[in-house]
Amino acid sequence: MYNMDQYDDSIDYMQQEDDWDRDLLLDPAWEKQQRKTFTAWCNSHLRKAGTQIENIEEDFRDGLKLMLLLEVISGERLAKPERGKMRVHKISNVNKALDFIAGKGVKLVSIGAEEIVDGNAKMTLGMIWTIILRFAIQDISVEETSAKEGLLLWCQRKTAPYKNVNIQNFHISWKDGLGFCALIHRHRPELIDYGKLRKDDPMTNLNTAFDVAEKYLDIPKMLDAEDIVGTARPDEKAIMTYVSSFYHAFSGAQKAETAANRICKVLAVNQENEQLMEDYEKLASDLLEWIRRTIPWLENRMPENTMQAMQQKLEDFRDYRRLHKPPKVQEKCQLEINFNTLQTKLRLSNRPAFMPSEGKMVSDINNAWGSLEGAEKGYEEWLLNEIRRLERLDHLAEKFRQKAAIHEAWTEGKEEMLQKRDYETASLSEIKALLKKHEAFESDLAAHQDRVEQIAAIAQELNELDYYDSPSVNARCQRICDQWDGLGAMTQKRSEALQRTEKLLETIDQLYLEFAKRAAPFNNWMEGAMEDLQDTFIVHTIEEIQGLSTAHEQFKATLPEADKERQAILGIHNEIAKIVQTYHVNMAGSNPYTTINPQEINAKWDKVRQLVPQRDQALIEEHARQQNNERLRRQFANQANVIGPWIQTKMEEIGRISIEMHGTLEDQLTHLRQYEKSIVNYKPKIDQLEGDHQLIQEALIFDNKHTNYTMEHIRVGWEQLLTTIARTINEIENQILTRDAKGITQEQLNEFRASFNHFDRDHSGTLGAEEFKACLISLGFDIANDAQGDNEFSRIMSIVDPNRQGTVTFQAFIDFMSRETADTDTADQVMASFKVLAGDKNYILADELRRELPPDQAEYCIVRMAPYTGPDSVPGALDYMSFSTALYGESDL
Repeated sequence: MYNMDQYDDSIDYMQQEDDWDRDLLLDPAWEKQQRKTFTAWCNSHLRKAGTQIENIEEDFRDGLKLMLLLEVISGERLAKPERGKMRVHKISNVNKALDFIAGKGVKLVSIGAEEIVDGNAKMTLGMIWTIILRFAIQDISVEETSAKEGLLLWCQRKTAPYKNVNIQNFHISWKDGLGFCALIHRHRPELIDYGKLRKDDPMTNLNTAFDVAEKYLDIPKMLDAEDIVGTARPDEKAIMTYVSSFYHAFSGAQKAETAANRICKVLAVNQENEQLMEDYEKLASDLLEWIRRTIPWLENRMPENTMQAMQQKLEDFRDYRRLHKPPKVQEKCQLEINFNTLQTKLRLSNRPAFMPSEGKMVSDINNAWGSLEGAEKGYEEWLLNEIRRLERLDHLAEKFRQKAAIHEAWTEGKEEMLQKRDYETASLSEIKALLKKHEAFESDLAAHQDRVEQIAAIAQELNELDYYDSPSVNARCQRICDQWDGLGAMTQKRSEALQRTEKLLETIDQLYLEFAKRAAPFNNWMEGAMEDLQDTFIVHTIEEIQGLSTAHEQFKATLPEADKERQAILGIHNEIAKIVQTYHVNMAGSNPYTTINPQEINAKWDKVRQLVPQRDQALIEEHARQQNNERLRRQFANQANVIGPWIQTKMEEIGRISIEMHGTLEDQLTHLRQYEKSIVNYKPKIDQLEGDHQLIQEALIFDNKHTNYTMEHIRVGWEQLLTTIARTINEIENQILTRDAKGITQEQLNEFRASFNHFDRDHSGTLGAEEFKACLISLGFDIANDAQGDNEFSRIMSIVDPNRQGTVTFQAFIDFMSRETADTDTADQVMASFKVLAGDKNYILADELRRELPPDQAEYCIVRMAPYTGPDSVPGALDYMSFSTALYGESDL
C-alpha cells in the first residue's frame, strides 16, 4: 500500500516545481535526457495497447493516451474518456487522469489540466515523473528501505562483486557504463563478456548495455550514450527511470533467488537435524545392545565350585566397573545431552519434537540403565559372599577329611578284633584279660562317639552349604556311620559273649587295668589336643584372633598338669615292670587291656609339645595379618571420609551455580568448563581409593567400622557429579543456542533468568503453575483474573507443560519466551517460496528444483516430495505443499 509519509518529499510538487526549474536552469541537457527517457518508458507500456507517442507534451495534450498509459501500468479501468476535440473535452480527460493519480495517494501541487492541455513541457515532464515514481519506483523495497534508497541499495548489492564499479548515486556513478553492464552480467552472464570491458571506454560500455537490454531483456533504449558521456552530471531522474526497468526485468529472478535461499536454509536445518537423529539412534542402539548383553552376565548367580574360579569372577567384575562401565556412563550422559540439544534445535527451528524409534527414548535408556544397575547391585556382594562360603566350605571339607582320617585310622582292624573267637580256647586268666580289654575298648568306643557325631555334623553343614563334592563327602560319612553302627553291634555281641564266660575267669592284673583305664582317656586327650593344635581357623578381626590366642594360652597352662598325668601313667607301667621283674611273672604278650603303650604315649606327648610352638607361630602370623587389615580399613576410611563430603559439596555448588547469574552465558560456560576441569582433575583420588578398595577385597575384608562410605557410594556419587556438571554445561549451551537462534539479547536472557530464579524459591529448577503465572505477569504478560485469563494461561501451560506434570522447567520457560519475542520461518513461508520457484503453479517439476537449488538439496526434495495429483497435474509433477507442511510436522513425509 502507498505510504504517504515516505513519499511526500518525493512527490510534493510545490517543492518539486522549484527543483524542476533549478534542474533545467543548471543543465538544459537534463530536459533532453528526461524527454527521451520518459518517452521511451511510456512507449514501453503503451505498445502493449498497440500505440506509441512521438512528442511527450503534444501526444498527451488531449488526455486520451495519458488515460490509456495509466490503465496499462495500473491494470485498472479509468472513467470513460471524452472523444471530442474541443478544449473542454481535453481538459476533462486530463482531469480524469490527474484525479486517478491523486486517488493513488499522490499529492499533485501546481499541476493542472490546463498546463498539460496547453503543452507545458515542464509540467508534462513533472507529471510523467510523478507517474514513474508512483508506479515504477515506489514499490521497490530492499531491507526495509524504499523508493530511491531501496533502488540504490539493490544496485549496490548486485554490482558489489565487480571491479571498477562503485554505485553511490544515480548520476555520475553510471557514466562509464560498467554499472549497467554489471547489472546485466550478474543476472544474465551469458549476454556480456564482462572481462573484456574497459573503464576508459564508456561509449562502448554504454552502447553494449543499451543494445543487450533492448534485444534480450525487452528494455527500450531510454538513454543515449553520447548524452551521458557528454554531460558533466547525467540527469538523476532519467537514470533512475532506466535503472528501475532493470529492477523490474530482474524482479522475477530476485524473487526466485530469495525463495531458493529460504528453501535452502530450511532444508539445511532439516538435513542437520536428520543427521543428529541418525547419530542418536545409532548411539542409543549401541548402548542398549551393550546393556542387553551385560545384564544377563550380572544376573548370573551360578556359583563356581572353586575359590580360584570365583576370584576370577570377582576380577572380571572389577574390570567391568573400572574399564568397561565408565565409558558407557559417559555415552549415556552424552546421549542425553545430544537428545536435549536436538530437541532445542527442533524447537528453535519450529520443527516437531524428535520421537526416537520404539524402545530408544531417553526414558527407555534410563529404564534399561536402571535394570543394569539393579542387576549390578548385589552382584559384588554375592561374589564376596560366595567366596566367603567357598572359603568356609574348604575349611569344613579339610576339617572333615582330618577327622575322618583320624577316625578311619582308629577303626582300622577293630572289626577283625571284635570278630575273633579267641575266648573259646583261652585260659581263665586270658578270658579275664579279654574281658577287661573289651571294657577298655568300650570306653574307647564311647570316647570316639563325639568324633563320629562331629564328622556327621560337618557333612550335614557341607550339604546345607551346597558343597560341590558333597556326594563323596556323604558317601564317606555314610561308610563311617555304617561302620560305627557295625562296631557298636559287634561290641555288644562280644561283650555278651565275654560276660557269659566271666564267671569262669579269675582276677585280672589290676595294674594293667588301671594303666589301661588311665592311658586311654589321656591318649584320647592327646589326640584331641593334636587335633585342636592342627585345626585351621578363619578370623576377620583382631578381637577374634586375640580370643584364639587367649584360648591357646589357657591350653598351654594345662600342660604341666597333663605332664603329671603322663608321669603317673608311666609310673603304673614302671610298677608293672617292677612287679614282673621282682616276682618273675611270665608275661606272654603286652597289656591285655589296651593297645596303648608307653612309647606311643611318649611319642604323642612329644608331638603335642612340638605342635604348641607351631600354633604359636600361626597365631602370631594371623595377628599380623589382622593388623594389616585394620591398617587397610583405616587407610580406605581416611580417604573415603574426605572424598564423600567433597562430592556432596561439589553437587551443592553446581546446584547453586545453575541458578545464579554472573556475567554473560559465555562467561558462565567458561566458568563451568573450568569447574568441570577441576572435577575431572580430582579423578586420581577416586582411582587411588579404588586401589585401596581392591586391596581390601583381596584381603577378604568385609566390613569397615571407620567409615559410613562404601566404594559403591563413592562410585555412584562420582558418576552423578560428572553427569550433573555435563548436564549443567549443556543447559548453558542450549541457552546460548536459543539466544543466538532467536535473536534474544543477553539482557533479555538475564531478565528471563532473574525472573525465573526469583520465583523458584525452593531452588528446585522448576516453577509450579502459580509461580509460573506470577513470573509471566512480572514480565509484562496480561493475564487477567477472569475466565478469559484462565483460558489463556491454560493455553500457555499446555505449551510449556505438555505432559501435565504441573511444573515448568527453565528450558521450557526459555523456549516459550523465545517464541514470544522472536520470529521463525513457517510452513506457509516455505510453501510461498516453492510457489515462486514453480512459477506460481500448484506443483513443481524436478528440473525446476535442480535449476534453482544446490544439487544435494534439490535431490533431497525430489526423493521426499509426493507426486502431485491435482486436476492441473502434468507428468513428473511434485507436491511441494504437503512437503512444506511435513517439514514442520503438520503432515507426514
